Amino acid sequence: MQTIAKLGVITFVFSVLFFSCKKSEASVEEIASATPNQENNAISSSAAVEQKGENRKFIRTADIKFKAKNVTQATYAIENATRNFGGYVCYTNLQSTVSDQIKTKISQDSIMETTTFSIENNMTIRVPNTKLDTLLKTISKQIVFLDYRLIKADDVSLEILKNQFNQNRKTAHQNRLEKAIATKGKKLNDIATAENEVANQKEQSDASKIETISMQDQVNFSTIKLELYQNEAVKQERIANSKDLNSYQTNLGIEIIDALKNGWYMLKEIIIFFFNLWALFLIGGVIFLVSKKYLRKKSENC
Repeated sequence: MQTIAKLGVITFVFSVLFFSCKKSEASVEEIASATPNQENNAISSSAAVEQKGENRKFIRTADIKFKAKNVTQATYAIENATRNFGGYVCYTNLQSTVSDQIKTKISQDSIMETTTFSIENNMTIRVPNTKLDTLLKTISKQIVFLDYRLIKADDVSLEILKNQFNQNRKTAHQNRLEKAIATKGKKLNDIATAENEVANQKEQSDASKIETISMQDQVNFSTIKLELYQNEAVKQERIANSKDLNSYQTNLGIEIIDALKNGWYMLKEIIIFFFNLWALFLIGGVIFLVSKKYLRKKSENC
C-alpha cells in the first residue's frame, strides 16, 4: 500500500509540473504574439489620431529617412501601397550616382567596365489621414536602417473655424452692400465706389474660402516625405574596345590579292582611257605624217 501511495504522489507531482510548464509556454507564446514586431513598427505612430466625436482637426505630416535593401523595389512597393490605401504620389526622384568607374582591358577587343554607384530616391506621397499609420507600418517593412522619423500633428481646428467666421462675415457684408446699391444707390460715383467695395469683400471672402478648403484638404490627406538610399552597388559590363580597332591588320595574302585586283582595275581604266582618245591619236598621226612629208620635200628643193 505504501508503494502504491508513493507512486500516486510521484505521478501527481509530475502531472502538476507538466501542466505548469505547458501553461508557462503558452503564456510566453501569448506574450510574444501580443508584442508588436519592433522592426515593422519602427516608424508607425498614432500621434494625434482623431477620435470619433471630437471636433479637433489635425494636419499630420511625416518626414522619414532610411536605408533600404533595394531602393528601386522599395519605391515600387511604397507606390503600390499608397495607391491601394487611396493615396497618390506627388513627387518621386529615383536616380543613380556614380562614385567610381574603372575600365580594365581583358582582351584585344574587349574591356571590363566596373561601375560603383549608389541609388537614392526622394518621394512625396499623400494618403488619407485615417490610413497614415497603416501606410507607415507598410513602409517600415522596407527599412534596413532608420536614420530619422519626424511626425508632426498641427491642430488647425480654431484656424478653420476662424476662416469660416471670417468668410460668413465677408459674405454678409457683401450682401448688405449689394442690397444698399439696389435700393439706395443714386449717384453714379457712389454706386461705383460701393460696387468696388463689394468686389473687394467678395475677393476676401473667396480667399478665406480657398484657405479653408486647402486646410481641410491637408487634414483629410496626410503628407509623407521619404528619403531612401541603399549601400553602394557594383556593376560589371563587358564592352567593345573601340580604341584598339586600328591595331587590327588584314592578312598579308589577302592584302596582296587586293593589291593585284586594284592594279588590274587601274590598268584596265588606263587602257580604256587611251582607247577613248583614238580620234586624237589618228588626227595627230595624220598631222605628223603630213608635216614630215612637207619637211622632206622642202629639204630636197633646197
